[in-house]
Amino acid sequence: MSWFLLVVAGLLEVVWAALLPATAGLTRPLPTTAFAIALAGSMFLLARAADAIPLGTAYAVWVGIGAVGASLVGMVLHGDPATLPRLGFMALLVVAIGGLHLTES
Repeated sequence: MSWFLLVVAGLLEVVWAALLPATAGLTRPLPTTAFAIALAGSMFLLARAADAIPLGTAYAVWVGIGAVGASLVGMVLHGDPATLPRLGFMALLVVAIGGLHLTES
């Protein structure tokens, strides 16, 4: 269950990161509220997951999910470059996240 919470926390990190540009520096109320809710949910679930998963592992996985997800959002929605090297390094992050999960115990 802790790994499920951690994955959801990572996905919520992608949500708040994706919402950040829409807040216009946290000056637009609706996107800022959605950003704050996603951020709080992400942090809460990370904290719950870290009760059972080593903190370093939980944090690294959370950041990795957020980094890969935010990069994909940038590529799909904002025209960020989707070069082969960028995609390759994102794949390395996914492999590292899987490795952390496999070596958790």
